[in-house]
Amino acid sequence: MARSLPDNWDVDVSFAENGEQALTLIRQGKGDIVFLDLNMPVMDGYQTMEAIRRFDLPCLVIVVSGDVQAQAREKMLALGALDFIRKPIDNEKLSHILSSYGIYSGEGQSIRRINAICYPL
Repeated sequence: MARSLPDNWDVDVSFAENGEQALTLIRQGKGDIVFLDLNMPVMDGYQTMEAIRRFDLPCLVIVVSGDVQAQAREKMLALGALDFIRKPIDNEKLSHILSSYGIYSGEGQSIRRINAICYPL
């Protein structure tokens, strides 16, 4: 996932091996944006997204998954995810999504330095 981020984007990337670690990183302020996989050990993406919503954690979530079933997409969007990207990641689509939400300008500029959490694939 981290290799798919725009090369010139001013972002600090942290890695979480499961949803529980992701929640800890978000609470530490390291997750302005979270690239969330659905299939993870300990806490899967659904459980993680439900916890983010339940505790009103301050992060934007983009789901990145090979599970492209309409149900999965609808459920995650209903839980508050910004978007749902299919694996393997289309770098152009990712850049477009990031810029459409004002997270990435296409020139590596952001309003402030962004902290991202990625699941190591």
